[in-house]
This record gives sequence, structure tokens and C-alpha cells, in this order.
Amino acid sequence: MGRSKAGSGSIPQTRGMQRETDLYPPVKRYLESLGYVVKGEVKGCDVVAARGDELVVVELKRHFSTAVLIQAVDRQAITDAVYIAVPRQKGGGMRGRWKGVRRLLRRLELGLLLVSDEPGTVPVTVALHPAPCPRRRRNRDRQALLREFRERTGDQNVGGSRAVPIITAYRERAVRIAYFLDAAGEPLTPRQLRALGTGADTTEILYRNVYGWFERVRRGVYTLTDVGRDALPEYRHLMEEEP
Repeated sequence: MGRSKAGSGSIPQTRGMQRETDLYPPVKRYLESLGYVVKGEVKGCDVVAARGDELVVVELKRHFSTAVLIQAVDRQAITDAVYIAVPRQKGGGMRGRWKGVRRLLRRLELGLLLVSDEPGTVPVTVALHPAPCPRRRRNRDRQALLREFRERTGDQNVGGSRAVPIITAYRERAVRIAYFLDAAGEPLTPRQLRALGTGADTTEILYRNVYGWFERVRRGVYTLTDVGRDALPEYRHLMEEEP
């Protein structure tokens, strides 16, 4: 299908389109302007356009949903040129998740048409054309995920948790340092702590002091703060579970 300038970083809202059928006339006119013969509701497809051997299918929806994605993917058994057409939105709407929607549609190799009835706007904008999408792994993120997974001592978090502190590998190491400082009852150096098994990044954790648990009493010597001491009971089970 012919190229059109892609939309900007958000999907803006057209209020006048109350029904999916309101999307059909502008989409039909747009496709006809590209030389397609267009017909509606053909074998369950909302819009079918043909130009020689080219075949385009467009599904008209007022809102994005899992159902329209499933429907559009099913149409790919007929043609690779499958688009979803939705009203162009203004203000809120899709703005917050626009980037994710584009990534999903690109991964599914689906196109996206934005339809507007606002005066002075382009009636149909092609925000995304269907195109083959090679799957690329972000190796740096993959390695970071594996490193975090391997460095955790166990399964300390409940999947799906929200608004609760997550026990990360970093937090576990900070807890280990706090535990040994508390057990020693006196300030210790990073070297002394590492000898107890607090890990290679002990100095960095003490220096950064992300949780406010540590205090430098003099150069290269650290003690536990009252905040750190008060936090220990919540995390003591981490040390008890260690082999």
C-alpha cells in the first residue's frame, strides 16, 4: 500500500466517530485514492481492497483490544497486508502506551491507520505499515537479567507484587554487610567484611549507602546506622536461609 507520513509520538482523539462504521468512508476514500477497488464486509473482513494482485485487509475498531489483534493476525492467513484502523485520539487515550502499541504491532507485522474527522486534519494517516520484523535480542539486558537471577540466593519475592520493596541481589548483599557489622558489634573495614563473605562490591555498597544503613566513622572503616539496625529484623531470614 502507498506510503503516508507516519503519525507523531501519541495517538490523539477524534470525538465524532462513535461507531466503527464511521471509520469506513474515510478509509475507503483513502484506499481508492491509491488505486484500490474497495468493498466492505467481505467474508467477515471489515474492509477489503484489491489492486491487481495486491490484497489489503483493514479491521475497523474504535479501541485497541486483544480481540482486534487476534482478528488481525487471523487475517494474515489471507494476506500479509493487514491493517487495524482506529480513531485518531486527542489528549489522553493511547498516549501513555503508544510506544508499546507500536512495538507490539511491529512485532505482529500489522499496519495501523489513524482516522480523523476533525476539520483541517488529514482524514487517514498511516502510522505503521506491515513489514517483516526480525526478532532482535538486547544482549545487554539479557545478561543483566541473568546476572540478577543468578546472584539472588533464593526466591524471596512473590511474582506480580506491586508497591512493595523487591529483594534484589544488591539488597541481599547490603543485608549481608549489615548483618556482619551488627554481629561484630564494632566498625569494620571492607577487607574485613569481604573476608566474612560479603562479596567483591562491598566497598561500593558501603560508599553508595543506598539505603542509609552504613556510616563511615573514619577513612576505610564503617559502622551500622540505627536505620540499618532497625531494618535487620525484616531481612534476617536471608542470612538464616544461606547454606
